[in-house]
Amino acid sequence: MTAAVLAALFFADPSHPLEAYAGEPAVVEMPRANAYHLSGPGGVRRLEDRFEVSDLWFSRAVAGRWVDRDGRMFSLFDLKEAPPPLADGDATRVEYSRGAVPIDVRDRAAVADAVAILSPVAPAEKPSRPRQLPRGFKEVLYFQGAASNAVVCAFLRDGATAWRLATWSLAEGDDFGESLKTFDREFLHGYPDEGRESKKGRKAPAAKGRKAPPSERDLMREDARHSVAAYSRWHFSSDGDLAVLDDLPASAAFVAALTNDMAAMRARYAAAVPSPVDASGALCVARIYADAEEYGLALEVDGRDAAWSAAHWSPSRREIVAYLPPQGEEELLRTFRHEAFHQYLSYAAAMIPASPWLNEGYAVYFENEASQDWGFEPDLEALGEMVPALLRMGYAQFYAGTDEERRLKYRLAWSLAVFLERGAPEVRFAPFRNVKADYVAALLKTKDMHAATDAAFRDEDFLASFVREWRKFWEGM
Repeated sequence: MTAAVLAALFFADPSHPLEAYAGEPAVVEMPRANAYHLSGPGGVRRLEDRFEVSDLWFSRAVAGRWVDRDGRMFSLFDLKEAPPPLADGDATRVEYSRGAVPIDVRDRAAVADAVAILSPVAPAEKPSRPRQLPRGFKEVLYFQGAASNAVVCAFLRDGATAWRLATWSLAEGDDFGESLKTFDREFLHGYPDEGRESKKGRKAPAAKGRKAPPSERDLMREDARHSVAAYSRWHFSSDGDLAVLDDLPASAAFVAALTNDMAAMRARYAAAVPSPVDASGALCVARIYADAEEYGLALEVDGRDAAWSAAHWSPSRREIVAYLPPQGEEELLRTFRHEAFHQYLSYAAAMIPASPWLNEGYAVYFENEASQDWGFEPDLEALGEMVPALLRMGYAQFYAGTDEERRLKYRLAWSLAVFLERGAPEVRFAPFRNVKADYVAALLKTKDMHAATDAAFRDEDFLASFVREWRKFWEGM
């Protein structure tokens, strides 16, 4: 990497001094949540997200990462909070924020502790200083020690209230001495002055009066905003229950349409599949990539295969990840209706995995509620024989097979949702009116998707009656 390329890292926009260089911004991951299903006063059930405190600390420390085509990674961290003791276990965002200990800029030991965790190489016990302290810096410390494959530099700007850490992992064959000179010349000596920072980058005066402490939702929204704050190509917007992160070239109109649509869809989800769990504090985070390849890389970070998906709900990260398909924004909106149902059902079921016949069936149903098109001429007798097996499938079976076999299972699950919403209420005495409620109640009690299906469909006679009425409904279409 040349000096000119590294120089371009910082100054494209003074409000975003770390613009991506010869590569792309890397995913800054949301912390992984563990769900707890709690019962409160009056029997009210609610969902509480808890996190490993080390995961919360790391996600808030990392400001941005950039990777070039040769594998070099430049990372920037804010050393504002002391690393939590490993024994601290887990906490909600609110609990963590209350207990976070700020790093005093004079506390070099606390700075060194944070560097030891974040450095890509074993840091030196005694850091070194540059020959000349760059203008605008109060202190600069190099921690890479004898390592020759990474630059590790902690620095404190004049007037700053916190240290920052920059790490630059080099590519094989890079000359370390030259790379260090480049870093010192182009990064440290070229760092923006206070006077070069734009007005929009300055903080507004603090509001007078007491401010309510941030809620769990407020903190999740801030985590989402923080994950793209250093990337000038990315946008952040939030309205009500939805926070949207995107790198679409012109996204304002689409984000407004998505926000309005999701508010209406969440009401439809709750009406179709009600739950006793109060997830009103949940925030839906949508992360939208303009490029399918970047979307695939983001899913790989989460341990997922993007080979046949256009969007993905990540239960652990609590976010929907998607990309803009070639068909355009209308198709993306349909995809979000699908994935947002997965998000809703995850909360409604206290993050206990629900059966694919319900989870995928209703997700497809909500893509286009008005549709009754199978996409092919259905053999209802043969499909009816498949229903009992489909109801008992786990995800490995549901997703297995060829694309055609998988599409058939999706369509059959969709047909069950259509029947439950439009056909079942018309069956005499409405014998199937409690199928969904019974399923959710049993899932919350047993934490087993198969046991929940057995409870919802009661016995073989009930199941046979269900399949018979399902077939009558579709024969009448």
